[in-house]
Amino acid sequence: MVMHGATHPVIRTPDQRIRVFVSSTLRELADERAAVKSAIERLRLAPVMFELGARPHPPRELYRSYLSQSDVFIGIYGSSYGWVAPDEEVSGLEDEYNLAPRAMPKLIYVKASDQRDERLAGLIARIQADDTAAYLHFVTASDLEDQVAGDLAMLLAERFDESRRADDSEPTDAGASLVGKVPVPYTTTIGRDADVEAVRTLLSRGTDRVVSLIGPGGIGKSRLAIETALACEDLFPDGVFFVLLEGVLEPGLLLPTIAYYLGIRDNGEAALDERISHALEGRRTLVVLDNFEQIVDAAPALVRLYSVAPTTTFLVTSRIVLRIRGERVYEVPALTTPVGHAPASLDPTTRTAAVALFVDRAQAIDPAFEVTADNARDLADICRALEGLPLAIELAAAKVRILDAAGIAQRLEQSLPLLTAAVRDLPERHRTMRATIDWSVSLLPEHERDLLEDLGVFATRFTLDAVEALGAGRSWDGQALDALAGLVDGSLVKQHEMGGRRVFSLLAIVREYALGRLKARGDADRVRLAHADYYRALVQRVAPDLGGPGQAEAVVRLGLELPNLRAAVRHLVYTDRLDEAGDFAWCLLIYWWISGFFAEVRLWMLELLEKQHEQPITPHTRAVAWFFALWGEMWQRPSEQVVAGLGECVRLFTESGDQDAAAMALAARATARVQLSDPDADKAEGELRDAVVRLRELGNGWAEAITEVSLGRLAWVRGATGDALAHFDRASAVAEAGGDLHTTSVAGNLRSRLNFQLGHIELAEEEFLQTLLVSVRLHYDEGVAYGLEGVCAVAAAHGEAWRAAALAVAAGEIRRRIGIFDVEAFTVHTPYLEILRGRDPQSVAAGEAAGAELTLVEAVQLALPESDFASVADALHGW
Repeated sequence: MVMHGATHPVIRTPDQRIRVFVSSTLRELADERAAVKSAIERLRLAPVMFELGARPHPPRELYRSYLSQSDVFIGIYGSSYGWVAPDEEVSGLEDEYNLAPRAMPKLIYVKASDQRDERLAGLIARIQADDTAAYLHFVTASDLEDQVAGDLAMLLAERFDESRRADDSEPTDAGASLVGKVPVPYTTTIGRDADVEAVRTLLSRGTDRVVSLIGPGGIGKSRLAIETALACEDLFPDGVFFVLLEGVLEPGLLLPTIAYYLGIRDNGEAALDERISHALEGRRTLVVLDNFEQIVDAAPALVRLYSVAPTTTFLVTSRIVLRIRGERVYEVPALTTPVGHAPASLDPTTRTAAVALFVDRAQAIDPAFEVTADNARDLADICRALEGLPLAIELAAAKVRILDAAGIAQRLEQSLPLLTAAVRDLPERHRTMRATIDWSVSLLPEHERDLLEDLGVFATRFTLDAVEALGAGRSWDGQALDALAGLVDGSLVKQHEMGGRRVFSLLAIVREYALGRLKARGDADRVRLAHADYYRALVQRVAPDLGGPGQAEAVVRLGLELPNLRAAVRHLVYTDRLDEAGDFAWCLLIYWWISGFFAEVRLWMLELLEKQHEQPITPHTRAVAWFFALWGEMWQRPSEQVVAGLGECVRLFTESGDQDAAAMALAARATARVQLSDPDADKAEGELRDAVVRLRELGNGWAEAITEVSLGRLAWVRGATGDALAHFDRASAVAEAGGDLHTTSVAGNLRSRLNFQLGHIELAEEEFLQTLLVSVRLHYDEGVAYGLEGVCAVAAAHGEAWRAAALAVAAGEIRRRIGIFDVEAFTVHTPYLEILRGRDPQSVAAGEAAGAELTLVEAVQLALPESDFASVADALHGW
């Protein structure tokens, strides 16, 4: 049973139990009502049923009141529509459903029946179309009792879980995130004004869900997409996101990559398309997908996304058409060149775009360069020979460092026909672009040519240290810096600053060219292995910090290297170093957890398992691969098979002598038990306690603290709030002692909410503020949302209507942006806010209006005392 939508504001009962409202016809379904009551009480929840002290046909205001104080709605429907009271248009059965708040979780159970009242059939049909309700058919009361107990346990467990992890976004020099933001071009864009306006017109109509910019490599699709995105920010008030698909080679990685750039972390607990669609729902957004041709088989996923998020538009760059419904194709033209045999214009205002681009790039090298009567014809010939392809023109312009215009034109005239003839299997402009790169590379010294080819194994960007690590035995060994400088001078390699470091990158088409040459030379596997070895060593140095005081810095460092970490795993699997791939993935478990990359790791591990028949793997590697493969299944499709599979991981890890991994797999198996429709909470608790003892003895503080958090959640679900607090206290103590900020934030948020619900307002306030500060330092969006809600609760309890309302809405905006739709069942801020809404509706309304306009930084500033805000102001820069 899948539950969509947000949960209802929780109003606590005196004994702090969750209230479950039960709606049904009293006489027809008496046995079923008794079964549901039993299921609710099995979970120590409070049933709200009219036969428990109310009249058979209660007045509307009474059950409206009961509904307003309930947390979950259960509807049981059989054959009868129920009695319609005088002066009413619907029965109490339908009225109860209508009055249930939209945000309240609704679990609907329909009894098998040959005859059903027509109006009840209509009500059920409406429920089936309601995305805030989940429904299931049943036959007997006994079946119903087990189903309700399982569904309620799963619902509450989902609402308690907070294991989405911190943002590993890529900081700029100031530490701000660049993920998802439209990149700012390093050079002037020339000759694209008309194209930008044409694509903007397509996007503004709102009739095309996908606009595809199609053309060969080097024609300027990415640059046009960037300029269009920047020019369309006013059309998409809810955001423009730029998703770089370069280096994403598996179609299964499309959704994880989109989620990453939207700020959604994949912890495996919900399907990514659900999280993404929830984050985009109702928002007028533009999502740019750059370099889609590598994963064109994933195009149908876009149809699913825009179907559930119809106000979102996708702008795609690709060498080939996607061929999906809703796609509008825009063929990206080449830049205009001088017509016929005409020379380039001496007047800048009448120059063609191709000549203007050549001059602009040439002047970056030689500021005195200009169009003259002597070179005008040569410049025109160059631009015509290169067919107006922007990248080809830039590569040619880079040669003014060593050649004049006549020399460039002469060499192009000699080389291009021969080079294009060698690649006749490509379309015309593809041949020209490939030939231009060939020509440009041919002018390089041999060691620079060799280096360029070796750089093809890197993903997206790389550092000088990484390049030098690949140099052993290569022709350019010991000359990496000078050779890189030569490639930069030739416009084949780009350089820029990121995170305070100098990094280098190749354009996608140049990387493709380089890797192709490397493969043709027979050296690809050798260089891939050197690449993987470098990043394995890097991971071995950085990973130990993930569970301790260096956690935040380690996450940032690994985030900067993420594309190459992905490439390293891919290289290890591709070259059949399967055991090393398993060790690499397991070494980064905490990073995948915190940053939310389980979907893509699962993809690689499944590929690894498929290859084990050709290349034997150790039991430890098999356990690692199955652990990652089962993680998402545990949350999204729990079953006894998943529990058994994790049990097999425990066995394999134990036999391999890795007691630490075995204890973590045991904790995962216990968590899987809780997700089952008929959970064995006692057995799960026993396994979690066993895992905690083992992890403590082994000195794995990170896993011990996380497992204590799981014990606390389970105790809270079972109503044992004292035990829950004790577990959260131990989790916090272990995490703080080890310098584990992330688990400190997770445990602190849970403990502070529970303390607030228990009436410990002042203690909870202190904890809310501390965990909010930790979350800001971690760049942890979800933790910030929880912290804002906590401060909101305290403000509401103190009667600060405007401030509480503003914080509530600001937190809600963060939740929506990052796709958290499995909202915590035990939310703490809304009950008091609802009370204030009744007392001071004007202040609450004004606060809500203001909250909708707050940036994340402004919301944090509103929540924190001035001195605390000053301490995290730098960390907030760029959010």
